[in-house]
Amino acid sequence: MTPKRPNGAGAFPISVEHPVPTPPYPSRLYAALDLGTNSCRMLIAQPKGSQFHVVDSFSRSVQLGQGLEQTGKLSRASMARTLNAMRVCRLKLQRHNVKNMRLIATEACRRARNSHYFIQQVKRETGLMLEIIEPEEEARLAVISCAPLVSTKTDQLLVVDIGGGSTELVWIDLTDVPSHERPRAIMRLHSGFSQAPGPFAAAKVVDWISVPLGVATLHDQFADVEDDSARFALMSWFFEESLEKFAPSAQEQLREGFQIVGTSGTVTAVAASHLGLRRYDRTKVDGLCMTSDQIDTVIQGYLRQGEAGRKADTRIGKDRQALIMSGAAILQTLMRLWPTDRLSVADRGLREGLLYQQMSAHGVLDDAPY
Repeated sequence: MTPKRPNGAGAFPISVEHPVPTPPYPSRLYAALDLGTNSCRMLIAQPKGSQFHVVDSFSRSVQLGQGLEQTGKLSRASMARTLNAMRVCRLKLQRHNVKNMRLIATEACRRARNSHYFIQQVKRETGLMLEIIEPEEEARLAVISCAPLVSTKTDQLLVVDIGGGSTELVWIDLTDVPSHERPRAIMRLHSGFSQAPGPFAAAKVVDWISVPLGVATLHDQFADVEDDSARFALMSWFFEESLEKFAPSAQEQLREGFQIVGTSGTVTAVAASHLGLRRYDRTKVDGLCMTSDQIDTVIQGYLRQGEAGRKADTRIGKDRQALIMSGAAILQTLMRLWPTDRLSVADRGLREGLLYQQMSAHGVLDDAPY
């Protein structure tokens, strides 16, 4: 499948705090559900100032896209798993009496021939209506969610979102934006990658791409290769080939003032492994800066462990162990291709962006970024 470059919007909180101290009014609650190729995740939150407090959350590996590469369709088993997860989400929404919500689906539902049937089945059995979003909106949400992690010294920014079914990359030029305004200029991209003239200096999106290879789809491409190291090398090569037409990769970039921000389960899992966390801690992972050497050390450790060792590694987690090496192949390839030896880790994404988007539209946030 060819990488896509369509057009679309969203926005994001500067931080997320847990949990809300007092029971909120139902009218003040917002929900965001992100159904990806591998996971179903939801947040319910209450606006607070220019940020929000998380009231309840849900995350489950549903492997909706399992077998999609071979058949082009969502399987009965994967749809059944996902429906069970959606029923849990419905109960949480009912318990909190949530009226404001946005429930989205991404690459697996974009590609599957029977996704319309599945969306109708979810509606019929749970009462929840999923919305399939386009790749550009997915990319924009990833970018805006990472805005607080953008350094004021950054001239060139690459935001990477490694999903289950696709990987979004957005290249942004900030050289015309005053240093102190750079994170805020990223937030203003909520209105689209092409910025209309205005009173503020705009971040320039040089290029963006949605590659139809994520941790699940890349893994499926080489599932028949038995040797661990050979499979890893093939996945790295195959992903690099898919970036050939991504404009910034064709020209030499200055090392100084270049920043990569990565958001995904792969990135946060590698960060947790690097820190040696026995139990995942968002406060230690979000915003962490890792060097290429540190990332390589973690990945080489995964390869030495082999499949059995990775299954037993609590830092990776049972839900992610099968797909960690395909994600690691994508991450290592990106760090090799571009002129920086540091990666900023972002534990944030579509759910936070969807919440912020709704709250901003309803005017319930103070000092909204735009």
